[in-house]
Amino acid sequence: MQRALSLAARGRGRTAPNPAVGAVLVKGGRVVGEGWHRAAGEEHAEAAAIRRAGARAKGATLYLTLEPCAHHGRTPPCTDAILAAGVRRVVAALRDPHAIVNGKGFGILRRAGVSVEVGLAAREARELIGGYVLAHTAGPPRVTWKVAATLDGATADARGRSQWITGPLARRYGHRLRSLADAVLIGAGTARADDPRLTARSSGVRRQPLRVVCDTRLALPARLRLFSRALAEGTVVACGRRAPAARRRALEARGVQVWVLPERGGHVDPRALARRLARAGIHEVLLESGGALGGAWLDAGLVDRLALFTAPLVLGAGRRWSDGLGSRPIERARQATVLERRRLGPDRLEVLEVEA
Repeated sequence: MQRALSLAARGRGRTAPNPAVGAVLVKGGRVVGEGWHRAAGEEHAEAAAIRRAGARAKGATLYLTLEPCAHHGRTPPCTDAILAAGVRRVVAALRDPHAIVNGKGFGILRRAGVSVEVGLAAREARELIGGYVLAHTAGPPRVTWKVAATLDGATADARGRSQWITGPLARRYGHRLRSLADAVLIGAGTARADDPRLTARSSGVRRQPLRVVCDTRLALPARLRLFSRALAEGTVVACGRRAPAARRRALEARGVQVWVLPERGGHVDPRALARRLARAGIHEVLLESGGALGGAWLDAGLVDRLALFTAPLVLGAGRRWSDGLGSRPIERARQATVLERRRLGPDRLEVLEVEA
């Protein structure tokens, strides 16, 4: 199962709206076939493992990180492939929460006489596809707020300049986080100040994340790189219902998608945007915003994790990543659990799970 999980991890950031899945076939104590889901529309992990095993799949045990599908989609049902191959036993980490599966795959296999066990390494498997699980149970995607700050919490100096607080290794790791996300989300302030491309520029990137900008009144200038011919397709602008129709049409003429959503407090409602992202098959969101948008999403209970890059600098006056958060008394302060710590040259990264 550990091998199946490591194979599944190869598909992270590449399979949406499908989950990342790994599979290993074992017979006589030896691995006879393995595979992982590489991209939506491509061969599923189970089918890849069975194809590689060939006749050796008969009587084998299939270790699988997620319940096999039992429906016709872009590919045939994996339950059909498992039964046709003569697999004797299936050991799965998780039941698939998607309504189209959700126990159906296990039921078909059991009725056909295949031994099915569920729950081995469930915690690790759930962590791997946490956004997929969340989107098909609670509704919103899993959101990680990425922050690069100084020791005193500044994300920009008093003049609004933020490039570069962290060093090359931290920035390179930030691109890795982008490559693992289904969408990268920023606010209009970040778009205007930094004019980012929001592309993942790291080795092995096969698919770019969706680029999403919150611009309630569609007031951003058309010269931004996100609206260029090279990047317009694959860019979404989320706006409010009072945004000028002419500006919406101009963006759409460039190839930009415009999502018109309800407002809350004069800005695009975070919950409405989270639901819209989930409907688009987005399960993992990397929020790369300043304090205003990030604070709104955190206050709305939509930020699951904080990826905090800290540079050994002190700025004093400046903008802080917590500026947009509502105040709380100390006894009601949000708790956070450290999931990961690492050094990136002179900088430090902490990934924390944030209590709602």
